[in-house]
This record gives sequence, structure tokens and C-alpha cells, in this order.
Amino acid sequence: MVRKFLSGLLGGITPAARFRHACRLLEHEGRSAQGFALLGRLARGGMVAAQYQVARAYLDGNGVPRSPVEGVRWMHVAARAGHVEACFSLALMLLVDPPGRGGDHRGADGLLPVAWPEGIDQWPDPAAATGWARQAAEGGLPDAQALYGYLLATGPQSVRDPQAARMWCERAAQAGCPQGDLGLAVTHFAVSGQMPGSDPDAVAALIRAAESGLPTAQYMLGLLHDRGWGLPLDMAQAEQWYARAAVQGVRPAQARYGALLLKDGDGRPRNAMTAETWLRRAALAGDREAAALLGDLHVHGEAALPGDHEAMIWYRRAAAQDHAVACRMLALLYMHGRGAAADPVQARHWLERAAELGDVAAMTDLAASLVAQGREACSAPDARLPDFMPAARAGDPVAAFNLAVCLHDGVGGVTDQAQAASWMERAARAGVVNAEYWYGRMLLKGDGVAADPDQARCWLERAAGHGLAEACVAAAQLRLEGLGGPRDHAGALALYHRAARMGRVEAMFSLGAMYGGGHDLPPDRTQALHWFTQGAEGGNALSQFMLGRYLARGLAGPVDRARARYWLEQAAAGGVRAARDELDHMTHADEHAP
Repeated sequence: MVRKFLSGLLGGITPAARFRHACRLLEHEGRSAQGFALLGRLARGGMVAAQYQVARAYLDGNGVPRSPVEGVRWMHVAARAGHVEACFSLALMLLVDPPGRGGDHRGADGLLPVAWPEGIDQWPDPAAATGWARQAAEGGLPDAQALYGYLLATGPQSVRDPQAARMWCERAAQAGCPQGDLGLAVTHFAVSGQMPGSDPDAVAALIRAAESGLPTAQYMLGLLHDRGWGLPLDMAQAEQWYARAAVQGVRPAQARYGALLLKDGDGRPRNAMTAETWLRRAALAGDREAAALLGDLHVHGEAALPGDHEAMIWYRRAAAQDHAVACRMLALLYMHGRGAAADPVQARHWLERAAELGDVAAMTDLAASLVAQGREACSAPDARLPDFMPAARAGDPVAAFNLAVCLHDGVGGVTDQAQAASWMERAARAGVVNAEYWYGRMLLKGDGVAADPDQARCWLERAAGHGLAEACVAAAQLRLEGLGGPRDHAGALALYHRAARMGRVEAMFSLGAMYGGGHDLPPDRTQALHWFTQGAEGGNALSQFMLGRYLARGLAGPVDRARARYWLEQAAAGGVRAARDELDHMTHADEHAP
């Protein structure tokens, strides 16, 4: 006992022993405040190691109330004295937002002055961070060498030195630092001007960094597999690397992982529920693409709790970051009163914004809105009709489409069906999807051009292949009838399914009719009832009529005369005469029932 007391007493004489004792107390639960007090005395006495530990204690709130500003002050004192870890820590801090922003910047317990330390004039300050990283790198700290190399490659122009960047990253990698391997890859991608993945050494370094667990490297490796840059195009590998980075909080990895889960993989069905989880994380962190995809999930009814109001929230997030498609989707929601009251002014605003951002579909929708306004709009005093001719003649395919629409419907006072067909063909051949659909319809009807069902079917199927819902419906009808090519009921069914997923109620009716029998497909009245129900709830009068008949006659389940009468009345109000006859038949049967 006496020996232990004497050992502690003698050990407390040397500053090094007092420092070790203070550090032990700082890590001891219940005695951290005592340890901090001892470190504070040593720090004020000029011990550099103690100054660094005081800085960390303030930053972590260990043994003292957390004070980022005080932590920075002590870190700066230790760094100026040459403490390698302090130099590295200060470099990292100067690359991000100021500590304590919006909080309390006063000194804590009078230990430190209120003013910022000399030498810190702005925050963040990449140039100053580069200087501190250099000191730490020269001090032999591998992590600092990797950071210094990265800053020399991607930092302010005044500090860039590509050759030195590679040298420092190689030094860090040789010391076994994964960040050095990541730095080698990043510096190559940043300064070479070549396609990412073109340097095998850089790719190998990236693989080492990813396998070491660095989430940024894992995301980048997923991107190389996703795009086929320097590595085989392999979506399964891309998905695995994105998933690993997503778990560690890399926002773009979360967004890409969620997007891939929405696609059918090799032997793996799409997983909308898990995708929604990751997209939500990324969107809440500010990823605009993830927000737009969440809007799509809600508007198509694929979210866990789908709703147009939620779709509008996510589209608005993406639109606020100039996501063109999200702007157009917002316009459509306002146009149709989905998720909010119909608002033509807001619809026009977001459609114009989408067009300004280069969305081709928005441009065509604007042209279509001019057509919808028609001659009445042309004669209005404040009508503003753009002149599409100069841009169309200069080769702009979207302008050619808009010009064709105007010539076809007389928007602007001139109607010329032949010229409309000519300009529409130019736009279609240039890949404007709406033009492909319009031109196909014109060929089918002989509208301004000689009728050609074969070519019409070709153009309509091309537009359908690009995902245009109305083109899917039109192309399906041609396959169903065998017009412009062979009859293909299975192909028609697939096209109707695609259009139905995009909300086209007429496609839902057609699916119900095809599953109901009379086609080159096995009848499935359960499926027929399902699609008639979907179409009826979407407002399609023919679907309402068929749903009423199915319910009245028990064609795919028990008879439900109350619901049958409701839907038949809806269909009759929608102009289906046969629905009135069916209602009369039901009434007659009810009157003569025993």
C-alpha cells in the first residue's frame, strides 16, 4: 500500500506522468471532469500533447460542456506548435462548415479568449486546409498524406499539383492507408481528363479501397460497374457495391441503389418497398433524382402508402432543384387536380419551367396546350404564340414537332395538313417520341399523307417502345385487329398492361375485355373483374358498365346487386346506353322476384 502511494506521488512529479494520469481520468466514467481540469493546467503550461487532448475534449464534450469553437482554438494552438494529428484535424475541419455555426460562440469557463485564433480568417478555407494537411503529411501521417494528395488534385487552382498529388497518395497507399488508394483513383479521374476507369492502376487502387470498407470507394466502384467504365457492365455487382455504400450513408449510393431495385434484375424481381426506403433516405438528404423517383412511386400507386399528395411533395422537392421531369409531373398533377385543387396557372408555370430546363415532353405539352386553346386563343388580345418555323428550319426536332401540331390544328391561323405531316415526319425521324405517335396516327388515318397501316404500326410501336402510354394503347389495338401486320393478342395484352401501369383507363377496360374471353388467350374472369374494377374506379364508363354486369350476374364471384346497380348507374350517366337496358332488366327481375 505504501509502495503504491509512493509510486503515485513520485509519478505525479513529471509532466509526462501527470499527462498520462489526466488522460486515464478523462476516459474514466465519473472522473472525466477531473481529468479535463488536469489537462487544462498542462495545456496552459505549454504542453502540446495536452493542448491537442483539450481540443478533442471540447469537440467531443468529454469532461467539459461541448464547445466546437473552443475546440478549434485549442486545435489551432496545438497545430501551430507542430502537433501532427492536430494539423490533420484542423485541415479536415477547415474543409467543412464552421463549428458552432448558429450556436454559442462565447468562451467556456473563461479558459479561452472570445476572438478567433490568429490565422483563421475564413471558413471553410480549402487553401488553408491544404497547408495544414501538408504539415501533417510531412510529419509522416498516412491519412494526412492521402488528404494532401487529394487536395493537390482537386483543391483550389492555386494549390493544385497533379504530379505531387499522385506521389503523396502513393506514399499513403504504400503505408497501408485505404484513403491513399482512394486518393490514387480520385486523382487520376480528376486530373487525367480521360474516361473514369481507363487506367487499370487507378481501378485496382479503387478496388482495394472499396474492399477495405471505404464507402466512397464502394459507391465509385458501383458506378464503374453500372456504366461499364473500365470494368464489365455488371448490374448485379453495381447493386452490391451501391448497397454497401448506402448502408454507410453515402447519399448518391442510396439513390442509385433504390433506383436499381425498381428494375427487374437477373432473376430478381423489382422490389418497390425496399427501393422506397432507400430513395426516401437519399431524398431527405437532398438527392433530387431520388425525390423524383419517390414521386413516381406514389403517382403510380407503387409506394407503401401511395397518394397524389405525397407525390406532389416529392416532385416539389426535386423541382426546387431544377429537376425537369419533376417540374413536368407537378404541372400534370395541377392540371388534373391530383394531390391538390386543379390550378391551371400553377400547371402552366411548372410546364414552362420544365421546358426551360430542356424537357422535350414539356415542350410538346406546351404546344398541345396551344392546340387545346385553338383559334379562340389565337384571337385573344394577349395571345403569345411562338414562331416555331425558324428553329424547325434550323433542324430543331422539337420545334419541328410544335410547328407540325400548329399547322395540323390551325393554331396561329394557318392550316396545312400536308405540311403538318412533312414536319411531323422530320420530328419523328429525329426521335421526338410524341411526333412518332402523331405521325403514326396520321399515317393510319391518311391525314395529310397517304394512308399506310404498315408504316403507321411501325411508328406507333416505336413510340410505345419509348414508353408513351397513348402509343401503347394504339399499338395494342392494331395488334389486336391485325391491322398493319399480323394479329398478335399476346403482344397486345403486354402493351395494354404497360399502358395500364401508366394510368390509362381505356387500357384497363381492354385488359378486362381480353381476359373476359373471345380472344387468343385463356379466359380469366378473375383478372377481367380486377381490370374492370380498376378502369371503373378511374372513371371509364365502359369499365363501369362491364363491372356492373359482372357483379349483377356473378360472373367472377358472388352476385352483388347493390354494387352492380351503382356502377351501372355511373355507366349510364357516362353515356353507355346498354347500361340503362341492364338497369331496366334488373328492375324488372326485382319486381317479379318471388
